[in-house]
Amino acid sequence: MPRLPLALYLLALAVFAMGTSEFMLAGLVPSIAADLGVSVGAAGLLTSAFAVGMVVGAPTMAAFARHWPPRATLLGCVVAFALVHVVAATTPDFGVLLATRVVAAVANAGFLAVALATATRLVPSDRTGRAVAVLLSGTTIAMVVGVPAGSLLGTALGWRSTFWAVALLCLPAALGIVLGVRVGREVDPDDHRTPLGRELAALRAPRLLVVLLLAALANGGTFAAFTFLAPVVTETADLGETWVSVALVLFGVGSFVGVTAAGRLADQHARSTLLWTTPAVVLGWTLLALLSAHPVALLGLVLAQGAVAFLVGSVLIARALHAATEAPTMGGSYATAALNLGATVGPALGALAVAGAGARGPLGVAVALSALALVVLLGARRVVVPRE
Repeated sequence: MPRLPLALYLLALAVFAMGTSEFMLAGLVPSIAADLGVSVGAAGLLTSAFAVGMVVGAPTMAAFARHWPPRATLLGCVVAFALVHVVAATTPDFGVLLATRVVAAVANAGFLAVALATATRLVPSDRTGRAVAVLLSGTTIAMVVGVPAGSLLGTALGWRSTFWAVALLCLPAALGIVLGVRVGREVDPDDHRTPLGRELAALRAPRLLVVLLLAALANGGTFAAFTFLAPVVTETADLGETWVSVALVLFGVGSFVGVTAAGRLADQHARSTLLWTTPAVVLGWTLLALLSAHPVALLGLVLAQGAVAFLVGSVLIARALHAATEAPTMGGSYATAALNLGATVGPALGALAVAGAGARGPLGVAVALSALALVVLLGARRVVVPRE
């Protein structure tokens, strides 16, 4: 089997830096609140601001960038991402910090949308799933390595040091894009001939709409549970705070396994993979809700859920790109926006569930959203993936 292009791995490096920034605030909110003189709840808005910026930024940036050279766009997004992290690391004002999260999210969304489109051009159509898996491995490695490292760095040197670290991570990523993404090979000469109206009209296609809905529901369930994993570990399972990092690493390891498996299954076995693993996601969240008071079961299920949840999510991204062939420059942004819509709504519902049902409440939200995704999948399986 031919090797995948080096450019994919260089793009994944940038996704790693951006993924670290997206998830690192989970352990930094209290110290940011104390340093800038705001409430913990207000500091929590930094996470919401990033998610909203991703939802809005993905299609907006993709629309503006559709006539720009992909390499220049990718490089510009990485440089902008680095610069706003320098501003975040130095500002004494919470409002400015909040604004940097929105701008960083727009840059992240633009990068990911263009990177997904670029990845599909770098490989044959029957290897789209593997290309997506390599790209998304940057996010899962960020969860395994970047987020715990950022938490430790923030504890040792203060929360601002993590923003400096992310800015520095962008430098080798930018160099990799300059050296590794060739100008001519990743650009389809016919892309600029597809009118924007036609690309937007692709959203009326039933297959694409259903896949995007499934991606939003699946990711909403995943992030409803992931965002509020810490209180489950410390309150429900009655473990010490150190075990929160252990649980996050286990979830990240599982997600890496899931994304890697998706790269091998998404292209040739998407239908059977979704039909087997989506019920497994529902079952896993249900078991986690029921058994979360038992530490061994909790940690084992966290590892398993990271794997199956990200396997399903990665396959759905690949299916979205397959379904968006009429939107060669916008398809990646549609998938990005759908995933982050889920990442916005899921935690919001999880917050309401915490207030009403305690630490296990978000796990109930994860069960409900993933079960709804299963119902949609079973009802539209012939639309989502034709029979293999």
